[in-house]
Amino acid sequence: MMNKQILVTCSSMPDFEEYCNEIKELWDSHFLTNMGVKHKQLEKELESYLKIENITLFTNGHLALECVIAAFDFEKGSEVITTPFSFSSTTHAIARNGLTPVFCDINSEDFTIDVTKIESLITEKTCAIVPVHVYGNLCDVEEIERIAKKHNLKVIYDAAHTFGVEKNGRGVASFGDASMFSFHATKVYNTIEGGAVTYSDTTLKKKLNDLKNFGITGPESVEYIGGNAKMNEFQAAMGICNLRHVDTEILKRKAVVERYRSRLENVEGIKLSVVQEGVKPNYAYFPVIFDNYKYTRDEIFDKLGKENIVARKYFYPLINDYECYRDKYSSNDTPIAKYISDRVLCLPMYADLELEVVDKICDIILK
Repeated sequence: MMNKQILVTCSSMPDFEEYCNEIKELWDSHFLTNMGVKHKQLEKELESYLKIENITLFTNGHLALECVIAAFDFEKGSEVITTPFSFSSTTHAIARNGLTPVFCDINSEDFTIDVTKIESLITEKTCAIVPVHVYGNLCDVEEIERIAKKHNLKVIYDAAHTFGVEKNGRGVASFGDASMFSFHATKVYNTIEGGAVTYSDTTLKKKLNDLKNFGITGPESVEYIGGNAKMNEFQAAMGICNLRHVDTEILKRKAVVERYRSRLENVEGIKLSVVQEGVKPNYAYFPVIFDNYKYTRDEIFDKLGKENIVARKYFYPLINDYECYRDKYSSNDTPIAKYISDRVLCLPMYADLELEVVDKICDIILK
């Protein structure tokens, strides 16, 4: 047994002194929230880092996605094409806006939405596509853009896994009409809890700021039924600190991924995610598909658990198998997603994961 429990992820953090120095001025200003100095500074720095012109920060990624969907004012009951191979937040954000999720299957190589199946799902009620960049893998953004333009649909990416990813030098935040990012503690880049929306239409900025602040549009005016989704100054300060180090953290994650690949590639019954051509990755996750391997996914999960190593069945179960959705949907309608979900296991993956531990994990899997 390992003495120390190895979790599937571990938050990247700055030095204690660096964070304390960043928040020190808050004790002078007593300005702790409501889009303060740190909030504004982080927005500017993220616009530069992500190579985009418009960003709005939120207290978490889920509320960011809910708000940007709401900002487009889709007619209630309209349909939104997405995939069930995602975290619950994606579909919940659609449903909580009074819209109907329509599940498209995924492809078996990078686990993103199967673009060849999107058009068959489009009806007169379809208003948008919410594709998910999975594990840091990018969707086929060019084909999705073609389909959306042809059918006059909005594209809102769930980019929770893809902070800092680029394709042919273009930042992932620039694709589609909008993209949502999660800055949760488990992500490559975090603000403790947090999230953001990037977008091309500058008129969205005021509306998003209003929606995340109870719908308040002026001192005596409330035009929208909004909520409270503002990022506070302590979150923003953590984001400012972590942004200074994120490139170094990504390089450390790369070394972990390379060690995993050196041990697990070309093993019969083990399938790894493809390396996408032209994509600068962020090494967010390390998913492994156990497909006719000598052990099942669940057996590997248990073997690791006995050694105090916590892996994650991510994403399992599929969203269309959730209790809250399965009366209306069936995972049998998305067979590739179901097949992958039943076999995928995300191994521990974070910047400070020792390579000796990676070897131990691989030894347990392979022996």
